[in-house]
Amino acid sequence: MLFKGKGPIGVDIGSSYIKTVKLKESKGTYELELFDAHPLPPELIVDGSIIDSLRLVDSLKEMVKKAAIKTRDAVISISGHSSVIIKRISLPEMSEEDLSESIKFEAEQYVPFDIEDVNLDFQIIGPKEEPGQMDVILVAVKKDIINEYITVVKEAGLNPIVVDIDSFALENMYGVNYEIEAEKNVALLNIGASTINLSILKNGISVFTRDSSLGSNIHTEALQREFNLTYENAERLKRGEAVENVVPEDAAAVIETASEEIIGEIVRSFDYFRSTTLHEEIAEVVLSGGGALIKNFAAMISGKAGIETKVAEPFRNIKIPKRFDAAYVQETAPIMAVAVGLALRRQGDR
Repeated sequence: MLFKGKGPIGVDIGSSYIKTVKLKESKGTYELELFDAHPLPPELIVDGSIIDSLRLVDSLKEMVKKAAIKTRDAVISISGHSSVIIKRISLPEMSEEDLSESIKFEAEQYVPFDIEDVNLDFQIIGPKEEPGQMDVILVAVKKDIINEYITVVKEAGLNPIVVDIDSFALENMYGVNYEIEAEKNVALLNIGASTINLSILKNGISVFTRDSSLGSNIHTEALQREFNLTYENAERLKRGEAVENVVPEDAAAVIETASEEIIGEIVRSFDYFRSTTLHEEIAEVVLSGGGALIKNFAAMISGKAGIETKVAEPFRNIKIPKRFDAAYVQETAPIMAVAVGLALRRQGDR
């Protein structure tokens, strides 16, 4: 899903923040050029669908102005279990050119929408053990969702040159910052305000993806109800900041209870992965998104799932120039994982 342009910024439009990253590449290494996290009013985006495009355009314009963004070419991404279909499928071996011609026919049996209403893309993973067969990642996204995002981004004065998928952006981020260990299954888990993106990698390649319409808004809403708080104060409390008349231990108990639904969904996804892969185990979980900023949340996942869970380091192998507040960058880093992955994209790559 490519459009003209080069040298882009990665713009991750979430339901609670617009995250923006630009990277400078030199001889295979990367340096941070732009970093911004701009808060969004609640309910502008729900399950990946834009609910209030006018206010979202205003927020994007405000972000562009505040961050003094000069580059107009942008890489954006989408997710959402009701509008994005990602499937690993087995097909007879053929060339990429031949698959390009037949992908619409091949996709019809896997896509639960009218095939004319979606944009299709694919990536050939490689041959299967069975002779004459190959593994392919098939992606189908509703055209109206893509068009919503493209229109909003253009109206804000940016030029979208690539539309990516959140889970693939996470894969890009991981590939630049982490060592790929052969035959090791790694779960990349991005928990936003209203969406969970799960991508399980083997040999650095995605073998399983799933989006869920749950997120850390569950924590915010629970804190609002329990302590009669505004949305803003509940968000602060969720991040571990002090809020007047709320005992931190009481807040932690509410957060832990609210986490059970999210972690239950994650564990079910892990179980489903095992059931479809002859019970292959997941070696570790790399946690990003706003959920990673919740105190002890990684430990809660680790305890319930029985898998070591680490907070993502999207800038582990990226140089941070002195003009940036390094402490702030590292503190905010987990929510920037998708934006970093987007900033790594270039027009024409796959």
